[in-house]
Amino acid sequence: MNFKTKTVIVEVISALFILLFIYASLSKVLDFEKFMVELGKSPILSSLADLMAITVPALELIITGLLFIKRSQMIALYSSFCLMVMFTAYIVGILNFSPYVPCSCGGLLQYMSWNQHLVFNVIFVLLAGIAILIYPINIKDLSAVRGKAETL
Repeated sequence: MNFKTKTVIVEVISALFILLFIYASLSKVLDFEKFMVELGKSPILSSLADLMAITVPALELIITGLLFIKRSQMIALYSSFCLMVMFTAYIVGILNFSPYVPCSCGGLLQYMSWNQHLVFNVIFVLLAGIAILIYPINIKDLSAVRGKAETL
């Protein structure tokens, strides 16, 4: 796959994450009370509800900002991957080990079943993984990094 194709794929995946995280964080912030209440009902997160209610939307917005900046895009893709893996693990935990399944998602995502949400998250985990694996590295940048490493 050539550099341009890799770049386009990574940019499309980054744009999808930007849309997802902006939408998800704004949905949580705009209906903050509901988000807090649902987190409080979570058998896994109830003791961390206050912290999570602030941290999750903040992380989503921070990652979004990092995705916009080319120099931080790779870090943002790794962060997106990790965040989506955590969300996916939470869903698996809730589905397999909890008698009560709270819904702390906002917007359109709240209308998905938990199994649909799991598939959705797995797709985004895979997209982040693909973007990380094919991330286009400019040969000039790579040689500059190698040159610096050799001087150390």
